Order: sequence, then C-alpha cells, then structure tokens
Amino acid sequence: MTSRAQAWLDRLVAWSPVLLLGGLAALTYWLNAQIRVGEPAFDGSSRHDPDVFVEDLKAVNTDKNGRITESLDARRADHFPDDDNTTLVAPKIGFTEPGKPRLDVSSERATVTGNREHAYFEGHVKAVREATTDPDGKTEGPVTFESEFLHVIPKEDRIVTDRAVRISEPRGTLNATGLEYDNKSKELKLRSHVSGQLQPQSGPQ
Repeated sequence: MTSRAQAWLDRLVAWSPVLLLGGLAALTYWLNAQIRVGEPAFDGSSRHDPDVFVEDLKAVNTDKNGRITESLDARRADHFPDDDNTTLVAPKIGFTEPGKPRLDVSSERATVTGNREHAYFEGHVKAVREATTDPDGKTEGPVTFESEFLHVIPKEDRIVTDRAVRISEPRGTLNATGLEYDNKSKELKLRSHVSGQLQPQSGPQ
C-alpha cells in the first residue's frame, strides 16, 4: 500500500472528530509535495475521480484501554481528492463508546466528509440504538430508525433527516416526515405528518 493510500485509510478509520489527531496534516503534506507552484497539476484532483479505493474494508477505533469505540465495515470505499469526501458502499458503522448507548447504522451507500464531521447515509438506512436501563431498573428501547436518508453528526452524537422515517420500539411504532434525534440526551423531535401509537410503559422491564 502506498503512503498516500495509507494516509487516507488512516483518516477513514479515524473519521470521528474526537479521534482526528494528525491524519489531515499527513495527507495535506503529501498533496503539497506533489504540486509545484506555478505549474498545472495533472493528478486528477480537478475531476471527480477517486484517487484511492479499498474493497472489503474492516476497521475499528479503540480508546486508550483498548476498548472498541467505533467500527466500520464496507464493501468498498473511494476517496475523491476534489472535495476530499469518501463514499462507502454497503457501510455498517457502530458507535460503542463506554457510557453511551450503542448505535449501529447501515445503508446501501454513504458519504463521509473530509473533516469526518458529517456522514450522509442513503438507501434502506437503518439505525438501531440499543436498550438502556436507568438506575431505577427501567428499560428503554431498543429503538430502530428506518428511512431512505439519514444525516449522522458524530461530534454532536445526532441523527437528522428531512425524509419519511419509521421509528420502532417495544411500546409501538411511529411514522413521520423529518426527525432529529440526540443520542446523548435521548431527545427525539418529529417534524410533521406524525402517525402511529406508543403504549405507556409500566414499571421496570
């Protein structure tokens, strides 16, 4: 694997802003070294063509104790130098930071921005937040979100969509158009065309 491919792969593996560290600087240095001032660059960066790709990608991020905080599987990943975005085919991403509910997101395809602050999932998108239990023994979830489009913002731990969405959990199912979900506070906002029913939850589960 070339240094260019390795630099991009390192950045993709560490796509969460919390784990950004030095990946961006490494790739920027490589690009600057390839382009001489005053001469046109013939590296394809002006076209929307991939410069690096990986097939059957499997990667994880770990914390200082070796615990996995993020995992990424994809059939294929392509990096585009013109906008610095990465596209993923059949991605499956898991957020497993200690102390937070596990969140898994899968779809037919996705785009991750170069700064890794936004991920856009399209096509049969499914996000599942694991069940949680509070100190009183009350269990909530699991909660499943299904839509044709979800915008995941890792730095804010939020999911947003302006499309039709279906939310399922043990108490019932809701359908709506437009959603905002905060995975930290577990606050859910539905925008319009809300239908469905949730049954009251009684006592510890």
